Amino acid sequence: MGWIKFPQSLRLASAGRVKILTVPGSVDLSVNVGALRLTNPIIAASGTFGYGVEFAHLVDLNRLGGIVVKGLSLEPMAGAPPPRLCETPSGMLNAIGLQNIGVRAFVAEKLPALRSYRTAVIANVFGCTVEEYVGVIRILEDAEGLAAYELNISCPNTAHGGIQFGSDPQMVGEVVAAARNAAKRPLWVKLSPNVTDIAAIARAAEDAGADALTVANTYQGMSVDTRTRKSRLGRLTGGLSGPAIRPITLRLVYESSRAVKIPIVGLGGIEKVEDIFEYMIVGARAVQVGTANFSDPGACGNLVDTVEKSCSKANIHKISDLIGTLHADNP
Repeated sequence: MGWIKFPQSLRLASAGRVKILTVPGSVDLSVNVGALRLTNPIIAASGTFGYGVEFAHLVDLNRLGGIVVKGLSLEPMAGAPPPRLCETPSGMLNAIGLQNIGVRAFVAEKLPALRSYRTAVIANVFGCTVEEYVGVIRILEDAEGLAAYELNISCPNTAHGGIQFGSDPQMVGEVVAAARNAAKRPLWVKLSPNVTDIAAIARAAEDAGADALTVANTYQGMSVDTRTRKSRLGRLTGGLSGPAIRPITLRLVYESSRAVKIPIVGLGGIEKVEDIFEYMIVGARAVQVGTANFSDPGACGNLVDTVEKSCSKANIHKISDLIGTLHADNP
């Protein structure tokens, strides 16, 4: 008698925890990011997937490994002036300006709907002072339905003249330590790629109490309309993302994974399963899919649909076996 075909995994609540039971003969797509166990390594990135609920009619949210919601600030933010998006070769520039409804409105209006899904929901948190980061986390600490926090440290520290938190190891340590003291949930730190030594930044975040690192945010760039001689964005600069940045970010993930012991989540230019494999081979435990969601709102779901088939074809029985398997002895 052959095996009865069940879904790839069954999730059962037991003693307050989620157990993942893998059906014999299937591919085990589950991964651990520190204490957080995901059914698969595919996470929708912050700023590209709304608050998650907006995509529920396009993607089966329960099939995703996780969702990182749009960045949350202490008070609502209107964001940058239009135009906010600009296509570039193999990518795009964005200058959204961190528009969001504010943490209190998120808890009241968005989080209740997110609680009905089994996927891990991660709250992206930002501020312009250490106190603002802590204030957002304290409000979220009183709410149910979140699996972890992700600190966006690519923000200007207004208390220190506007320099980005993520560009200086000392400031990284300060904001991460403050967030760690306020948070009981796992704390991920989203690093900026616009630094000279990402390994030093990664170590500062780890030493201050980060449970995982997201590598990396967007790259600062420009695009100019030669006819008007003005920026194609409402601001002079924007964040570059998309396939064009993947080789650079892949290197940053590799360097970060060698510098710290905590897990790395790779983010940058992922469009297909082979991109996921690349990131995991150089050390990422999971990945976030960002810009691909703009061109195809079903991108994350499509990747979940195809990753198991790709693993089977490559004779990969556990996708976690790929993590950190790079042969780095090339000449």
